[in-house]
Amino acid sequence: MKTNKALVVIDLQNDITKNYKKIIAQVNNAIDRAAESNMHIVYIKHYNLSEKTRTFKPDTKGAELVPELKVVSENIFDKFKASALTNEAFVDFIRRNDIGEFYIVGADATVCVKSTCYNLVKSGYKVRVILDCVTSYDLKKLDEMFAYYVDKGCEVHPLEKCM
Repeated sequence: MKTNKALVVIDLQNDITKNYKKIIAQVNNAIDRAAESNMHIVYIKHYNLSEKTRTFKPDTKGAELVPELKVVSENIFDKFKASALTNEAFVDFIRRNDIGEFYIVGADATVCVKSTCYNLVKSGYKVRVILDCVTSYDLKKLDEMFAYYVDKGCEVHPLEKCM
């Protein structure tokens, strides 16, 4: 039985929605709590490789993690698709560290957070979405997304109840 836990910080990069500023203090609080609990802390960075897009380009300021984010580990994984599980090194990290439970924070609730949560649950992992640590380009969709996560098998709670 996989007993270890990980906090996964998804796509809090300079090119993400400015709405991240509403959650960054709480995300940093979650990082502190995870560190105190000896959880693995993982950062996921999204990159767009398409020539036509202007955001999340590798080796640009826009692709860097936001400056306010506490980075307390070297567990930083890149992805080129919505789900973090598309990165083989991340999947290997999960296996090597016997991780069975994930706490999810970050952006965007309607794309990368959604896809990562869905694929983690589908792969048999326990997933907890920390609702006051997740944002979106469209804040009106957050409640709909939280309901989606619950429907797909995730737990959704505020940080105070989660950790």
